[in-house]
Amino acid sequence: MKTAARKLPTFDPRSVPVIRVDAHLPVVAADALVPQALRQRFIRPPDWTPELRAEHLFTDRAPARASVLIPIVMREQPMVLLTQRASHLASHSGQIAFPGGKVDAEDADTIATALRETFEEVGLESASIEVLGTMPDYLTGSAFIVTPVVALVVPEARIAANPQEVEHVFEVPLAFLMNPAHHRCHRFDWEGTPRYWYSMPYAEAGREWFIWGATAGMLRNFYRFLSA
Repeated sequence: MKTAARKLPTFDPRSVPVIRVDAHLPVVAADALVPQALRQRFIRPPDWTPELRAEHLFTDRAPARASVLIPIVMREQPMVLLTQRASHLASHSGQIAFPGGKVDAEDADTIATALRETFEEVGLESASIEVLGTMPDYLTGSAFIVTPVVALVVPEARIAANPQEVEHVFEVPLAFLMNPAHHRCHRFDWEGTPRYWYSMPYAEAGREWFIWGATAGMLRNFYRFLSA
């Protein structure tokens, strides 16, 4: 007998109480965020443990493989490229995300998936991307086993958002995301079980981009990797 899939809860993540802000943790130094330092970090990775590996599942379906790109645009101040998912999408509509998606059978590996999906979503060609390496897999609450692929992107790269998948493309300073004073831990109780997740709200030109959930979790792991 099949088990019925549980539905994702409906809630406003901005309204969920913040139980902790990690201003006491060290900031990743600016000289560790430049391209050459990032390359060296992946060539000689530290002994470290990811803080977050799996979210509390909201579904009973079998996990599916997926991959995302964490694109660091090599501007004078390194920037992380993010997207806001289109509001009409069936899952995670309107949320802030990295470009990426499910693995196709034709993909050679998870890096190929991330590059293909990035081109399909934001028109960023692989010739403008330098892959540095991958981070540990992250299991989302919607049952995707996601491999984050970290890459450098040339600043003159052409971006053309696919309106079928992406509503907005924007950039956030890597230094902002690697400062734990901007990492807010939330607690959300669902079906008698507490769920904890991070948010990293970023305000720009009078607008707030609410980075949370899996995207914030993978960024938190990236912080742990760079600060180890």
